[in-house]
Amino acid sequence: MGEFTKRQQQPYRFDTVGSFLRPARLKEARKAYEAGEIDGQALRQVEDEEIIKLIHKQEEAGLQAVSDGEFRRSWWHYDFMWGLNGIEKRFIDEGGQFHDMKTRAETASLTSRELDGHKHPFVEDFKFVRDHKSTDREVKQTVPAPAQLLQELLKPHNQGTTQAFYGEDEHRELAQAIAKAYIDVLEDFAAEGAKVIQFDDCTWGRLVDIHLEDYPEDERQAKADEKAYLAGLYRYVNNLAIDGAPEDLTITSHVCRGNYRSHWFGQGGYDSVADELFAKEHAQAYYLEYDSDRAGGFEPLAKVGDDRLVVLGLITSKTGELEDREAVIKRIHEAAKYIPLDNLYLSPQCGFSSTEEGNSLTEDQQWEKLALVRSIAKEVWG
Repeated sequence: MGEFTKRQQQPYRFDTVGSFLRPARLKEARKAYEAGEIDGQALRQVEDEEIIKLIHKQEEAGLQAVSDGEFRRSWWHYDFMWGLNGIEKRFIDEGGQFHDMKTRAETASLTSRELDGHKHPFVEDFKFVRDHKSTDREVKQTVPAPAQLLQELLKPHNQGTTQAFYGEDEHRELAQAIAKAYIDVLEDFAAEGAKVIQFDDCTWGRLVDIHLEDYPEDERQAKADEKAYLAGLYRYVNNLAIDGAPEDLTITSHVCRGNYRSHWFGQGGYDSVADELFAKEHAQAYYLEYDSDRAGGFEPLAKVGDDRLVVLGLITSKTGELEDREAVIKRIHEAAKYIPLDNLYLSPQCGFSSTEEGNSLTEDQQWEKLALVRSIAKEVWG
């Protein structure tokens, strides 16, 4: 075994994507709050206590970067969007379509042409984890990628509200407003001591699911053009925020194909987006879903530059069944044909609870999965 770089910040050889199953006590408190039986302060007290317990569990499990498990959130993405000035929560007729299930019917909509990210509630959430972790640990802070908000605002159910402020030919101007609001939040995170922020990004998972062969021949070129346009737009807005972030703040990216109550929405390899995502986006590390054949092969990793890192999501968070250890190790070495082994890391492919409903596994199974990731990482990288 060669000498491998010892990381001083995220990603770590043994890592997570961020969210954890919500404990029963927290779920009950949220229900009581929604029913008007307890106030916001009482709910926050329960969240605080459960997050402190979770931080201790993560540290005991050996994680170097610990999160609040997204315990204060209902969704992995909307709660952040709703915290921006110029965005509001809105109920819609039907939720997003996953493989064989629909999500809750909520969205984030524009209320202003100007967006602002100052005094974002997530900064207070970050400070709580910072103040309760051990001094030798780092905070893992996740937010949805700027592209995710852009995609949301361009969805059909948001067309009317978005076009009230931005015309059909003003996508780049909208991207600039989104990036500005993100830079506000990133500056506030950095001022409170954040070193790394992870952008969670399902936009690429949507794009890889556009399979041109599924369309009639006379429609394929238009669909290919649309896919290329969106890929360029998503990369543009993400890079505006990354490039505008404080210099000492590292931005990583987690790319996902859907994770709602153990269901998915997209399938397709990274090949068709690799040029925009790996060759042109400026994230310093990628957390990539590779827990099923829906993610394709490792060949597109050759497009990731030598100065950037890849966290292989080879362990699934969708089921409790433990992976075959030797099969995972073999796949790590297969990936190393396209990117140096020293630039590779290991984690589950996604969080265990991207929304408060959580995935179909138990808390014990969740920790067993992480123990497996840790032991494999130790064997492969020492």
